[in-house]
Amino acid sequence: MQRRDFLGLSIATGLFATGLSGCRTSDPLVFGIHPWIGYEPLYLARDFGWLPASVVLESGPSSKDSMAGLLSGKLHGAALTLDETIRVWSEGTEVVVVAVADVSAGADALITRPHITELAELQGKRIAVEVNGVSGIMLLKILELAGLAWSDVVPIDLPVSEHAGAWSRAEVDASVCYEPTAMKLEREGGVRLFDSSDIPETIFDLLVVTREAADGNPDAVRDMVTAHFRGLQHLVRSMHDAVYRVANHQGIRPEDVQSALATVMLPDLAANQRYLSGAGRVEIMARSLSKLMLRTGMIRNEPGFQRLCDPSFLPRSLP
Repeated sequence: MQRRDFLGLSIATGLFATGLSGCRTSDPLVFGIHPWIGYEPLYLARDFGWLPASVVLESGPSSKDSMAGLLSGKLHGAALTLDETIRVWSEGTEVVVVAVADVSAGADALITRPHITELAELQGKRIAVEVNGVSGIMLLKILELAGLAWSDVVPIDLPVSEHAGAWSRAEVDASVCYEPTAMKLEREGGVRLFDSSDIPETIFDLLVVTREAADGNPDAVRDMVTAHFRGLQHLVRSMHDAVYRVANHQGIRPEDVQSALATVMLPDLAANQRYLSGAGRVEIMARSLSKLMLRTGMIRNEPGFQRLCDPSFLPRSLP
């Protein structure tokens, strides 16, 4: 299970249409999306009719589908984490960040056995981690802070959905995971030794489009970004209604939606302007993260971007 599948759902698996390579002004922007609380504003916008015909959401079960769609040219944009964005770039598809959907603020966590009380004590320990997911990036950051190298620990590469089973069988000493797995492990005696609230503004969920779409269909890109913020506005201003709508369409309990919302920050328009500026946090983290991923072999090629973010697609104001 990918990082952004953590609600454990599968919204409609309308799979990506073929023959969509290129993006002319007359074509709709085909945007890949999958279950994650930070992407819910786009679903709300669709449900309320705020998503115009110039934008088509293609729902898939995980970010892997979106990444594959971007690389094959079947998608013109997608909702991805920053590390996934860097992976797509490194594979040769130039993408542009047009909005920050959310920032992890506790959603990603390191859960350890009670006898591990400091990060340095991870040395030699078996750590469950989805190496090619965002939990792999989280572990790299943790090891950096602990003064340890990847070779100093024993990574057990497992989908996060399998961490609880490995934990109960005593096959691992720690897990780098996210909700609701983190809560499950804590209920089984695990200790939350570290989470993304300890490294603020590091793990970003983004809305990205290909350079071709940004240049060839800018109005549709703006329509999509504006729809996201209209959905976000409803989520913030009418929380009770929005929580029940999200729970309904995801098939989960409203309290699970509320728990998910408590682990992320959902940046508004002003915060997005700051994040996407040339000297903003996303550009800074992208450069730092791409070097780290290249050095550790998580990507094979230098992404080579000069500028990743473009705030010009953000709306000037909202109704």
